[in-house]
Order: sequence, then C-alpha cells, then structure tokens
Amino acid sequence: MKRLIMTFGEVTLTARLRDTPTAAAVYAALPYDGRVQTWGDEVYFEVPVSAAAEADARDVVEAGELAYWLAGSCIAIGFGPTPVSRGDEIRLASPCNIWADAEGDVRALAAVAPGTPVRVEAAADGD
Repeated sequence: MKRLIMTFGEVTLTARLRDTPTAAAVYAALPYDGRVQTWGDEVYFEVPVSAAAEADARDVVEAGELAYWLAGSCIAIGFGPTPVSRGDEIRLASPCNIWADAEGDVRALAAVAPGTPVRVEAAADGD
C-alpha cells in the first residue's frame, strides 16, 4: 500500500493512499513543496496535479480523509468545522475527490499557521 508523508513545520502527517485516479496522480507528482492556507478547521495547499471529478466526489468529509479540491488544484485536509459547515460536520468549499486516509489524529493540524511550508514526499515504506 502506498503511503506518503506531509511535513508542516513541526507537524508531520502520514497518509495511506486509496486506489483512485487522483491518488495515483498525487503520488506520481511527488515530491513537492507548498505553503499552507487555512479556512476554518481546514488546511489546504496547491499541488502540481490535475484531476477530474470522480464519481464519489463530495464536500462533506470525515476527519482523516484527505481530499483533492478540484476548483483550486489543492490538497485539502479538514479536521473540524469550516465557515460553510452545518453543525459539527466538516464541509469543504465544494465537492472534492477523496484520495487518502491519514494515520493519526489530523486535529494536530490546528497548530499549523497560514504560510507554513509543507513538504509532501513518498514514505520510505510507501510501496
């Protein structure tokens, strides 16, 4: 199973890729760097990936699901309510492809400030 590591300053997140076209595109583009932006309890950053909407694209996600935001060519990771959430749900700005699952608690991303550099690379045991 393919895995990758995202390093946000002092916070590290490891993720297991799902078997989707978006996951394959994200993995094929590794490694890359970006700068974090935040939107409520979500971090997102641009990636050098282009993907089409998958049949199961959605805007409401569970904590730990990694999304590819189609409208912004970004990886989006929600860990709590955003400005468009209803109640405690994690609602992203628009439908996204879900391409990976985080290992560990994504709420650690609450400590990541806008502008923080992020590095995304394959895990050493990723294949």
